[in-house]
Amino acid sequence: MNNSKRIALIPAYEPDEKMLALAKELKIDNFEMVFVNDGSGEDKNEIFREAATYGKVLVHEVNKGKGEAIKTGLKYICENFFAPYVVVTVDADGQHKVKDAIRVCEVAEGKRNTLVLGSRKFTGKVPLRSRLGNTITRLVYRLTSGMKVYDTQTGLRGFSDSLMGDMLNISGSRYEYEMNVLMTFAKGDKPIEEVWIDTVYLDENASSHFDTVKDSYRIYKEIIKFSGSSLASFFVDYGLYCLLLGTSGNLVMSNVLARIVSGSMNYAMNRRMVFGSNVPLVKSSLQYIALSVFILAVNTLLLNQLTVLGMGAYVAKIIVEMTMFVFSWFVQHQIIFKG
Repeated sequence: MNNSKRIALIPAYEPDEKMLALAKELKIDNFEMVFVNDGSGEDKNEIFREAATYGKVLVHEVNKGKGEAIKTGLKYICENFFAPYVVVTVDADGQHKVKDAIRVCEVAEGKRNTLVLGSRKFTGKVPLRSRLGNTITRLVYRLTSGMKVYDTQTGLRGFSDSLMGDMLNISGSRYEYEMNVLMTFAKGDKPIEEVWIDTVYLDENASSHFDTVKDSYRIYKEIIKFSGSSLASFFVDYGLYCLLLGTSGNLVMSNVLARIVSGSMNYAMNRRMVFGSNVPLVKSSLQYIALSVFILAVNTLLLNQLTVLGMGAYVAKIIVEMTMFVFSWFVQHQIIFKG
């Protein structure tokens, strides 16, 4: 029999009575509870006063974001609970069922070094924004990490006391924290396991405080910056290519020289601005040169083939560059600037 405690960590910003209903159910099932009031208004004080009858309430005087709220709760748990225990993060808006929190805890208790996700299958009536957002994030995570996770945005997550140090050291103050957790576990080859849970959206997910523009940028900023870097380098590459081709008429020479200039620019931007890499300069530059030579060879081969087939040289250049974009991203993220 497993004797570890089960602790529900509930970050809350402007909650309503649904949080209290959740707390009552968790209490019945013998959960310890830690609530974090993340800068909610004074009109929510009564709700948090009642929540304090079920567990500990921690307070941020101003809104700091979900990531900071989770880490504030984790610090309190580390300082006030003795191992063994399992923590499960539960959203305050009533969209996580207690029976699913229990199932997540059961798996985390048996696999103490594993991050356990309560994953939704997104069946039934799901708001378009949520369905689309999860699909995009799933694909981005698969591309950038090489790992397959179906529900990357779930807030129902369980882990044992042995992972508390890892969870506290992960960067991110708002919604990006949850994605950073997945990225960190992927990079460290730490196991992630999914448990299927019910898909629940109340009132078209109106209670969500997710800012579509700001929070999406925080989550996707690495790939957005990579796209911007690649686009800037493409304009330099394509401009030089057109200029050299127009003056010399030599397609291969124009492509090679343009790529040397744009490649040097792209390396410098990606190393510092995109990935913020600490990989030694010599090692990463040699790897980048090898990648560039390979891409240049494939690029030139495809360019020649497309023009032989009758495609215009300028249109062919654009198609080839788009084809090589994903390959270049994957190699740089996973090999050259990894970590």
